[in-house]
Amino acid sequence: MKKRFSEEQIIGFLREAETGMTVKDICRRHGFSEASYCLWRSKFGGMTLAEAKRLKELETENARLKELLAESLLEI
Repeated sequence: MKKRFSEEQIIGFLREAETGMTVKDICRRHGFSEASYCLWRSKFGGMTLAEAKRLKELETENARLKELLAESLLEI
């Protein structure tokens, strides 16, 4: 699945909403749906950029470890 927006951009959009702009205006200006905004807010709400990068690293590492575990279980 191709992502149109990076974590940095998403956090920027969430910060814009905190400054007082309406969600509808932000969505229209940047070209995404209000449903996407709600999903991003539930995932990235209250995070800083450094925390989002760390989350991404942990998710990548977790996926790699799960793959290694699955391969080792298949060998047994």
